[in-house]
Amino acid sequence: MQDLREKLAEIKEHIKAKASHPYLLKHVEAPDIDEDKLILLLSLLNQLDLSKAEIDRYALTITLIQIALDTHEHVTNSKALKDSSQNMQRRQLTVLAGDYYSGLYYKFLAEIDNISMIRTLAEGIKNINEHKITVYQRDTDGVDKLMNSIRKIESSLFEKISEYFHAGAWNEVASNLLLVKRLMAERKQFLQASPSIVFEILKKLTFPKHDCANHELSSEQQKYLLLVCDRYIEYARKLIENGLKKLPKINELLEERILFFFNEHQPTAKTYVEEG
Repeated sequence: MQDLREKLAEIKEHIKAKASHPYLLKHVEAPDIDEDKLILLLSLLNQLDLSKAEIDRYALTITLIQIALDTHEHVTNSKALKDSSQNMQRRQLTVLAGDYYSGLYYKFLAEIDNISMIRTLAEGIKNINEHKITVYQRDTDGVDKLMNSIRKIESSLFEKISEYFHAGAWNEVASNLLLVKRLMAERKQFLQASPSIVFEILKKLTFPKHDCANHELSSEQQKYLLLVCDRYIEYARKLIENGLKKLPKINELLEERILFFFNEHQPTAKTYVEEG
């Protein structure tokens, strides 16, 4: 257990050192490392017959890919901000940061010197970008398709890696855990009347005649959207529990994170009681 915690801290420091650029750090936020995705990745890699150097290289490269994708997505999300020269400059610098991180992971991909792995990661990136286009262009005609796209955005890289190493049994746990994490974050934004792409699309699909902001919906309409989200969270939780039965005993750190998300989620009825 201690080894995984130490490995996690070591990889995070390595990534921060590689991804830091003095000019960018003056103008944009430091890159955000998704610790849960890194924990899942290290949990998988540690069960494989890989050297420490290989684990470090794969973990570093894949996390840099995720940082680049997240940074470019941040630019997409920021389009809703009031247009100003300052915001425009910030967006341009954020694009530059995403390109910088992309350049870093291409460099590390080249150093892996494994064409099939490079192809695998490229397929994962392609899947993520295709589903992001579907989501951000609101080009989905059903809630199931929306949730599948969110799942693919969050987990395609992991899925491709696990399939590459013939460890596909991990996918049920990882993809649904990352879906739960994303939906809980979107749910929190919705409750705080902050922009939420998931709830914007849920509103469009559920109440197509209501062309208003989410916070302008009636209390009952808001509650219904939360109930829809909760149903997918609860279903994903059942799939996680089922998937865990198919895996060897997982490490304590990953188990802690899974329990955290299970315990953190408060169904809509309870949320409304506590807030009302």
